Amino acid sequence: MKKLAEVLRDWEAVIGLEVHTELTTLETKMFCNCRLSHDDPPNTNVCPVCLGMPGALPVPNERAIESIVMAGLATNCQIMRHSMFYRKHYFYPDMAKNFQTTQGPVAFCMHGHLDLEVGGAGAKERPDGTVEKDADGGYVAPIRILRIHMEEDAAKMVHVGGEEGRITAATESLIDYNRCGTPLIELVTEPDLRTPEEARLFMEKLRQTFLTLGISDCSLESGSMRCDGNISLRRRGETKFGTKTEMKNINSFKSLHDALEYEICRQAEVLEEGGIVYQETRHWEPSRRRTVVMRVKETADDYRLFPDPDLAPFDLTDEFVDRCRARIPELPDAKRDRYVADYGLKRADAAQLAGDPKVAAFFEEALEGTGADGEKNLKAVGTLANVMVNLAPSYDALTVEQVRGISGLLAEDALTFAQAREVLDAVNGTGEDPVAYVDAHGMRQSTDEGALGAIVDEVLGRCTDQVQQYRDGNKKVLGFLVGQCMKAAKGSGNPKAFNRMLAEKLEG
Repeated sequence: MKKLAEVLRDWEAVIGLEVHTELTTLETKMFCNCRLSHDDPPNTNVCPVCLGMPGALPVPNERAIESIVMAGLATNCQIMRHSMFYRKHYFYPDMAKNFQTTQGPVAFCMHGHLDLEVGGAGAKERPDGTVEKDADGGYVAPIRILRIHMEEDAAKMVHVGGEEGRITAATESLIDYNRCGTPLIELVTEPDLRTPEEARLFMEKLRQTFLTLGISDCSLESGSMRCDGNISLRRRGETKFGTKTEMKNINSFKSLHDALEYEICRQAEVLEEGGIVYQETRHWEPSRRRTVVMRVKETADDYRLFPDPDLAPFDLTDEFVDRCRARIPELPDAKRDRYVADYGLKRADAAQLAGDPKVAAFFEEALEGTGADGEKNLKAVGTLANVMVNLAPSYDALTVEQVRGISGLLAEDALTFAQAREVLDAVNGTGEDPVAYVDAHGMRQSTDEGALGAIVDEVLGRCTDQVQQYRDGNKKVLGFLVGQCMKAAKGSGNPKAFNRMLAEKLEG
């Protein structure tokens, strides 16, 4: 089978995503008062409504409607004032009533978009809708969102027996209806994605947005955020879509990328050999790193959709939508741009800090003790950001005071980054003051110009060969001289200061 890069020279991949997100931060299910909790013993949070008992009547969850409107506003969707729920019929054990309550042609949220920065920053979208790559090969890809609709989640099926990761080999299936009826929003993109990397970035950005809104824990591992990928191929330069397949069982960013990559290469091989790609649902098997057929894909007519007679149509008021808009916090892109503009952070570092609301809150709390409102303190802020991005991945165990203390030492050139990592590892989870730890272990670096200057003069005086090499154009020898200074200072001198002072002497 050809590699992806080779395939994409001749073929264009057309990818659309369907992202299902459980509204896990709510207390009750979508149409009944059962408690939302998937960690309880199986089939303990159920009632006649979510079990589909005859005569049981659903009642919509207002908080869930607020959540989907917030999701729509955050993804630039039009909020449709009039919509209704439909019945989507299918016979499968994970939905006891044999139909799923979902939305019809008009969803709560329609026609939005998210812009992806792929491979770099600074590229611009052209007026004709194509993309212009920047000097680093990066570009902005505008991804249209067709709709975000509300529905109820199905029960959880646990497949037992057979080879791990292969549903087709299971010997029996168990059903837990605790999940049945969980409020679920489904976001459907237009077929605007062109590579597995774009699909991965879209999922990451959407997850960051929903986490910031606080509407879900967005856990791919537990299944509260799940993704199906629709993929087809067409020859470069053609406009007609090919036959698509749908990828199921996508439970990580890596699986999404790998499943799409495999399916692109598989379809290309089929087409180049004169075969036919069939419209079907396929299952990604991570252990075998391949997709296998699950079933022939149903069409919309197979579901016999019609308005649910037990649920009245919705007419959202301007007041309701405005209330939802007022609840939306600063979103990751805006926060990233603010960090870059206000603190001069690198765009990649700012994006990493802004992408997780817990990390962003930790960063901003740590900033409060740096006096970061003045330009002279931008170095302190940049150092703090550098610590959080590169040295402090465990924000649950480290305290704000510890991260603030270690970044202060770095900003003063009292520690090297290697020492800072050592100190953070030592105080992680202990609550110990890193400044006190550094002083107790004699790790503080000296920046005394007089003391360091004497060491520099002594090293230059005895390393005459290296001094001449430097002056003859071999600038790499400066690293050797810095090492000699550090050795003479027994590790207590600041390497940045040595580097600067050596360069000044040698260039003078």
